[in-house]
Amino acid sequence: MRFKFVKEAATVVAIAASIPVFATAAVAAGSHGGGAEIGTPGAVSETTRTIEVKMYDNFYEPETIDIREGETIRFVIKNEGELVHEFNIGTATGHAAHQEEMMMMVEHGVLEADRINWNAAKKMQASMGHGAHDDPNSTLLEPGQSGEVVWTFPEHATLEFACNVPGHYDAGMMGEINLTH
Repeated sequence: MRFKFVKEAATVVAIAASIPVFATAAVAAGSHGGGAEIGTPGAVSETTRTIEVKMYDNFYEPETIDIREGETIRFVIKNEGELVHEFNIGTATGHAAHQEEMMMMVEHGVLEADRINWNAAKKMQASMGHGAHDDPNSTLLEPGQSGEVVWTFPEHATLEFACNVPGHYDAGMMGEINLTH
């Protein structure tokens, strides 16, 4: 059953590549989920703990993360799935905007179902200013790859972590961040 879902998810990415998307200049610039309201890049020396996150096709383990306001966390992320996945910290609104950017990456040949075409990413970055996917609140990983995000969380925010590869968020690939005092 899992293999069938993986094939269906790959089909979603392939179908999504054929859908035209009209992005605003702000979206094309590469917002990746918001500004300071979602927090700021952290320093490894300031981390209070490390949280391991595994990405599967199409869910995270853990699905919910409890974090204190102002805490700096080092996330170690591993893609255990068979598809390209993203770990992105943001708001629901920010993720919706970022999904449009990710669709553009599919349309320009950057995102394939199971790999990232870095040559196409360089061309897209040069022509549009977006494509490298190198924002500090996010990591995009091919199957079997690991990455890291070090993040300092804000106060009074409603945040989640999500995969914005076309079709993945809608399939439920998102998790809740519970900020506490």
